[in-house]
Amino acid sequence: MEITLRRSARARRYSLRVSRVDGRVTLTVPPRASAREALAFAQEHEGWIRAALAELPSGRRISADGTVPVAGVERLITAAPVKVPHVDGHRLLVPGRLLDGGRAAGPGVAACLRTLARARLTELCDGHAATVGAAYSALVLRDTRSRWGSCSSDGRLMFSWRLIMAPPEVLDYVAAHEVAHLAEMNHSPAFWATVARLMPAYREHRGWLRAHGAMLHRVDFSG
Repeated sequence: MEITLRRSARARRYSLRVSRVDGRVTLTVPPRASAREALAFAQEHEGWIRAALAELPSGRRISADGTVPVAGVERLITAAPVKVPHVDGHRLLVPGRLLDGGRAAGPGVAACLRTLARARLTELCDGHAATVGAAYSALVLRDTRSRWGSCSSDGRLMFSWRLIMAPPEVLDYVAAHEVAHLAEMNHSPAFWATVARLMPAYREHRGWLRAHGAMLHRVDFSG
């Protein structure tokens, strides 16, 4: 069992947390706690940890003959003689080189989703930025766990590429949210008014992420 040890200046006691997003186990300890004591605490609570892990919804591993959600719809992973991945009805056409040779399908499919995510997010962010009369400096994709997007003070937009698996309106909401920060670098009423102007039904799509976002993280592209 892998446990992440985290020292915190604010911690006064040992505490364990099992993430419902990815099952990561974190043990938070006071700054001066010894590693031996931390290990003993974890061993003492092994039963609780295993019970918490057992309650987590099971993940899904991507395979070459399986499906993957794209824009909220399950698509059949299909090797094809294409240079750029794209959706064709209920199929995700993947360049054959990414699936051939007996290599694991997960990384190749993830690369395809990143390509689709960048194209769609660029289109959405360009449109929203024109509406608010602002410009962003860069668009970066990452596989983040703590947030779906962010906007830095220098106009750099960051998004989780896993959003391409969510319904299109949800992806659009996150794009609108981060672009709105180009005009309002806060979460003030003025900021939310800007989001509403870009995406009137944003509350519904924000609610979808809160209810279902964890399942996007449980798709395993490692193998």
